[in-house]
Amino acid sequence: MDTINSSDFNYIRDLVRRHSAIALEADKAYLVETRLAPLARQAGLASLQELIGLLRIQPTHPLHRQVVEAITTHETSFFRDIHPFDALKNTILPALLTRRHSSLTIWCAACSSGQEPFSIAMLVREHFPALVARQIRIIATDLSGAILARAREGLYSQIEINRGLPAALLTRYFDKQGLHWRIKSEIRRMVEFQQSNLAEPWPLMPPADLVFMRNVLIYFDVDTKKAILSRVRNILKPDGYLFLGSSETTLNLDTAFQPISLGKSTCYQLRQSKTP
Repeated sequence: MDTINSSDFNYIRDLVRRHSAIALEADKAYLVETRLAPLARQAGLASLQELIGLLRIQPTHPLHRQVVEAITTHETSFFRDIHPFDALKNTILPALLTRRHSSLTIWCAACSSGQEPFSIAMLVREHFPALVARQIRIIATDLSGAILARAREGLYSQIEINRGLPAALLTRYFDKQGLHWRIKSEIRRMVEFQQSNLAEPWPLMPPADLVFMRNVLIYFDVDTKKAILSRVRNILKPDGYLFLGSSETTLNLDTAFQPISLGKSTCYQLRQSKTP
């Protein structure tokens, strides 16, 4: 495998930071090598060094975007860290159903290949059929156009299926296609996929009842985290809910949010101003 020298590594770190605000740590040279070597081969280049050389002399080349997408982590699974989904089923959706008389909007940020929004869609169809009839809008966004194309296709390997998907839901909502499984159209139709970079100006978003932004803030520096949470605050409904990853928090980042304990899960709501 190609190895990357410190100058080229720092160039890639700066490139990724400029385009995505993701801060690559100093010990991630191996990650850059493993992610970019296949990209170099796909582009018909002889080596990682040749790829980086091309990036340096052609700052508007489409490969810049492909490099950023290749570096971005796309780790996900169905019903990942099950506790937020338990909270959604047992507490949050029942509460929202009693307070809403129109449709609900759920936003899954950094959705990767779609397992998280599809998990929410299956949970809703299984346990809240009345909500499906009343219209629920699930918006899923990601930085990577390539990964969103995969998500829209809804086609998963056996390994991806084995990671967190209950057998009953596999039987009910997936069709076998060769060595893969495709999620049925009734679930795919419930999710809208859009390309969006959290670190850049966001597209116009509707007010959200629920925001899933899990395991993504950890890749940003403090200023970027604060900016993202400020934008979330502007679109989250006053009684809406924000889910972050288990190792993430709004503490010392945005005092407008307060943690809410829901069984084995924690989410965040906006603090309500007290009337005098």
